[in-house]
Amino acid sequence: MKREHNHQESSGGKVGTSKEEAGGFDELLVVLGYKVRSSDMADVAHKLEQLEMVLGDGISNLSDDTVHYNPSDISGWVETLISDLNPTRNQEKPDLDSEYDLSAIPGSAAYPRGKRTRMGSDSSTTRPMVVMDSQETGVRLVHALLACAEAVQQNNFKLADALVKHVGLLASSQAGAMRKVATYFAEGLARRIYRIYPRDDIGLSSFSDTLQVHFYESCPYLKFAHFTANQAMLEAFATVEKVHVIDLGLNQGLQWPALIQALAVRPNGPPDFRLTGIGSSLTGESIQEVGWKLGQLASTIGVNFEFKSIVLNNLSDLKPEMIEIRPGLESVAVNSVFELHRLLANSGSIEKFLSAIKLIEPDIMTVVEQEANHNGANFLDRFTESLHYYSSLFDSLEGPPSQDRVMSELYLGRQILNLVACEGEDRVERHETLNQWRNRLGSSGFKPVNIGSNAFKQASMLLALYAGADGYKVEENEGCLLLGWQTRPLIATSAWRFNRVE
Repeated sequence: MKREHNHQESSGGKVGTSKEEAGGFDELLVVLGYKVRSSDMADVAHKLEQLEMVLGDGISNLSDDTVHYNPSDISGWVETLISDLNPTRNQEKPDLDSEYDLSAIPGSAAYPRGKRTRMGSDSSTTRPMVVMDSQETGVRLVHALLACAEAVQQNNFKLADALVKHVGLLASSQAGAMRKVATYFAEGLARRIYRIYPRDDIGLSSFSDTLQVHFYESCPYLKFAHFTANQAMLEAFATVEKVHVIDLGLNQGLQWPALIQALAVRPNGPPDFRLTGIGSSLTGESIQEVGWKLGQLASTIGVNFEFKSIVLNNLSDLKPEMIEIRPGLESVAVNSVFELHRLLANSGSIEKFLSAIKLIEPDIMTVVEQEANHNGANFLDRFTESLHYYSSLFDSLEGPPSQDRVMSELYLGRQILNLVACEGEDRVERHETLNQWRNRLGSSGFKPVNIGSNAFKQASMLLALYAGADGYKVEENEGCLLLGWQTRPLIATSAWRFNRVE
C-alpha cells in the first residue's frame, strides 16, 4: 500500500495531514493526529530519560492515591516531584527550564507558555489542576505509553506502575478513538504489571462469536475478508459439479449465505455444496444450529447442501480422516479468516496443521489475516506496532454511537489486552504480515493463487457503497488483496494451493 497522508478530520478531533504536511513527522503520532517531527523524537526520548533519572528511588511516591499531580504541566510536575522526592535540591534551585523542562516537547502541539489556566483544586489535594491543550496531552500520552512499555520490558515495575497511572490521567483528557485506544493499552499494561491476566478466549468463545457479529455489522473488514475469499473460491469452483469447503472457524457462519447465493446463480447451474465447519468444544451446539440455518437457505434457493461439524480445541489437532475427503468426486477449499495466527502460540502447531492440510490436497486455501507484525520477540517493538495498528482500526470505527460500534470496540479491545498482557501459549493474538505468511506457507510447499483483478474491482465497488468509505483503501499486492484505513493496510487476503503430484 502506498504511504500517503490524506487530509481528514474525525469526530475525535484528530487531524490527518497531506503527504507534504506530514513529511518528517513521527508516523505513530501522525496516525493519532499529532505532529512531532521524527528528528525531534530523540530529544524527547532524552528528556524522558532525564525524568526517570530525576525520579530515581522516590518513584513510589507517585503511586500515592492521595496526591493527584497534573502531568499535562510536565515542567511543574517535574519540579514538584523533585521537591517532594529530595527536598535538599530545593535549596539548590536548579535551572529546571534548561535541564528538566519536559513541557518543551517540540512540534506544533506544544502548548504556549503563559497560557495555562488554573482551576479549582481536586477534592483530595490542595494542588491546583491545570487545563491544557488536548493535542499536547495527546503527544505526552503516546510518550507515556511507550515509556511504560519500555519500563515493563526492562522489568522496572516500580516505574511502570507510576507511568501507567500517569497514562490513565492523560487518557481521561482525550476524546474519541485516542481515549479508547489508550485506555485499552493502559489496561493491558496494568494487567501485565500486576499479573492480572485476561481470561482465555476459549472459555468465552460464545461471547467472542457475538462480538464478532457486531464487528461484522459496524465496519467492512470482515465483509471484505469474506467477499474476497469467496471470490477466490468461486473462481476455483467455476466448472466443478461438487464442492467441499472446510471452514477453520465457522463462528456464526456469516461468510456462507453469500457464497451459497453466488453458487445458486452460476450460469452452468449450482454445484452440490458440502460444508465442514470447525469450532471449539464450547460452541458445538451453536455450530449445529448454524448448519441447520444454512441448510434452510440452500434448500430455498435450490442448492443441494450437506453439513458436518468438527469440534476442536486447537486447529493443530485436525487430522485428515476427520474431514471425510472424497478424492476425485469434489473440489476442496480450505478457508481461514483470522485463524492461522493463533497456531503460532504453540511451537510446532502451525507446521503440524499445514502438514494435515497438505494431506487433504485442497484445490485452494484462502487465508485472511491481520496485516501487522505482532509476533516478534521484543515486547516494546510489538507494543509500538500494535499501538500503530489499533489506532488506525479504532479511528476507522469513529462515528455515531451504536451498539454495534461499542461491541466492536470491545472485540478489538480484547485483542489488545491479549497482545499486551499475555505471554507464552496464552498470547494467541500473534499477527504476522503478508510477507511473513508468504514465507511461512511457501516454505511448507504451498504455491500462491492469484486473486483476480475482477475481485479487486468488485471489492472496491463494495467499499464505495459503504458509509464513510472515503477513508478505506483496497490495494492489490502480487495477487493478494489488502484493505486499509487511510495510509495503513490492516487486513490481507491471499490464496494458496498444494498439489503433492504435479
